[in-house]
Amino acid sequence: MITFNNARTVEKALISVASWASEVIVVDSFSTDETYEIVKRYATCCEQRTWPGFRDQYNYCISKAKNDWVIFLDADEEISPELAREIEERLEQDAGRYDGYLAHRRNYYLGRWIMHGGWVPDHEVRLYRKSQGGFEGALHANVKVRGQVGELKHIYHHYNYKDIAEQIETINRYSAAAAKDMLEEGRRFSWIDALLRPPIRFLKEYIFKKGFLDGFPGFVIAISTSYYVFIKYAKLWELERLKEVDSK
Repeated sequence: MITFNNARTVEKALISVASWASEVIVVDSFSTDETYEIVKRYATCCEQRTWPGFRDQYNYCISKAKNDWVIFLDADEEISPELAREIEERLEQDAGRYDGYLAHRRNYYLGRWIMHGGWVPDHEVRLYRKSQGGFEGALHANVKVRGQVGELKHIYHHYNYKDIAEQIETINRYSAAAAKDMLEEGRRFSWIDALLRPPIRFLKEYIFKKGFLDGFPGFVIAISTSYYVFIKYAKLWELERLKEVDSK
């Protein structure tokens, strides 16, 4: 687990693994709240490290594990008891057939579990052999394994935002990082992208993926995702202008 100012959720996350994981390893990016004090009560290994980006921080954290099989958990997530039992059973039954496993996540938002829209389905490799893979990518880094990937049936839970204000702060932070990544990759601002992608994203998530069935929370998710798409391109435009000024 990697952490930064997660005092609201981190204890629940740690409790969900502390009784069955042989190691609990946490790397904290110098939290300014009580996160690290909570972490020290549950972790078998923990330290504080300057933030280098998602991929590098995850890979560094996982490199500290003594075991080959690792599962990563974000500080606002929780492994269900059913998933914990399934993990132990599958590792024994499959006997090395797979080098990683997809796990499914269910998101809790604005007082309800989200069952439709852009947050469904939500799955990625969470359990894997560290000798056979690792995190790749930038802002949305995820695990890539070299061998066969199995699939776990039971879910883990995600308690992502305390409120809409926290969500907006996250959108602001992630859109800035995404714009920076696009600039470094050589992608250019496009009016077509800025004007068309946000409404297309809204229609996809709210209408075609039936986000409307989740009531007002489903509407907020679709709107906020569209806003993220737009502001990402707006920040790319801004970075391009700043780059032009600096080059003069």
